[in-house]
Amino acid sequence: MTWLVVGLGNPGPAYASTRHNVGYFVAEVLATRTGGSWKKDKSGRADVIEGRLAGERVVLGRSRSFMNESGGPVSSLTKFFDVEPDHLIVIHDELDIDFGMLRAKFGGGDNGHNGLKSIRQSIGTGDFFRVRVGIGRPAGRQSVHDFVLKPYTAAERKDLPTYVEEAADAVESLIAHGLEPTQSAFNR
Repeated sequence: MTWLVVGLGNPGPAYASTRHNVGYFVAEVLATRTGGSWKKDKSGRADVIEGRLAGERVVLGRSRSFMNESGGPVSSLTKFFDVEPDHLIVIHDELDIDFGMLRAKFGGGDNGHNGLKSIRQSIGTGDFFRVRVGIGRPAGRQSVHDFVLKPYTAAERKDLPTYVEEAADAVESLIAHGLEPTQSAFNR
């Protein structure tokens, strides 16, 4: 059975270092671990790498569309690679978790996350795995929209590589060991 692992983010250099793109950062680490290189999928709506992680066949994906349109590319990938939702892992930023913290879960709502909302609508279910990478909430009266589309602070950038590696480890743990052991090891 193939696993589909999708890192959410926004394409293009203007968004490359933003909090909303942490899913892309984790996907890059996983890409390095597979030894593959990104190729445009047949639809042209996503980049993919086919390889192995944790001893299993995996397709890594990242949408070429904006976050709120992630569902179309993810749906196309699930159909093309014949992946059921219970073998889909979506990596995304999470406002309700502090920076430096992770949560693995299966199913649930979209909690206001437009990328998750789009995926749920496109594949017809929310029953897929998520690696939720905490970015925290904006301080003061800063809008959420502005906060997620701003780069990490200098202090956050210092810790970000370790944090992203840990999120990649959580993805591999989900594939190798399942949800409960992954939650025990990574949910804090």
